[in-house]
Amino acid sequence: MTTTAATFAYTDTTWPVLERMAAAHRRSWTMLASPGEWWTGAQRISIAAECRRASALVDGLPDPGPGPAELPDAAVFAVHKLIGDLPNVTREWYDETINAVGMSDTHYIELLGVVVHIWSIDEFHRALDIALEPLPDPIPGDPTRRRPAGIKANGSWPLTVLPEDLAESEADIYNGLERASNVRAAMSLHPDSVRWLTDLFDAHYLSWIEITSEQEPFRVLTRPQRELVAARVSALNECFY
Repeated sequence: MTTTAATFAYTDTTWPVLERMAAAHRRSWTMLASPGEWWTGAQRISIAAECRRASALVDGLPDPGPGPAELPDAAVFAVHKLIGDLPNVTREWYDETINAVGMSDTHYIELLGVVVHIWSIDEFHRALDIALEPLPDPIPGDPTRRRPAGIKANGSWPLTVLPEDLAESEADIYNGLERASNVRAAMSLHPDSVRWLTDLFDAHYLSWIEITSEQEPFRVLTRPQRELVAARVSALNECFY
């Protein structure tokens, strides 16, 4: 079931959820429902729904049923691989995935962006022990099918675009920094996923202001404390990166 009334009010928890977080979640739902460069809004919602199905299976919950018919088989398998078998993602699997029917390197990176964001927001809800927000209704429209300029092989499996190679249309994705961290550059084959990641990253973890070493006043934990928590969570999740 989907809805257009995704308000992220957080009235069903006693934990104080910052409005900047709720606002970022609302923007994420708009981004999720919108047509991308390689997937339609309906397909992006289907990727998100499949992500929730994969999460339920990982947690031992009943199988909610077959996956969406509008997604290529390789896309459905990729979602389950990323959710349930991330430590075993290999270069060979990546190459097979992007060359499968209905897929490409750009399709995969945009799919990855959707998975990262729906999973992150859903995990936020699970941590607060509240119901997941209903998925939004898709926004009609066709994908733009535009690859960014300046993409190169920069040491990662997918091609990426670094700050010195940015075209004017992507000039904002690294917020003017001369060096892009690997975790941000990883999705630069789909620039909107970098913008999306930055918006959620700023609200939840570390803003561009704090990257330049200025602690934002609403933070309770210092940056070193947050880095320690993040490192521990990454280790427990067997994070490849």
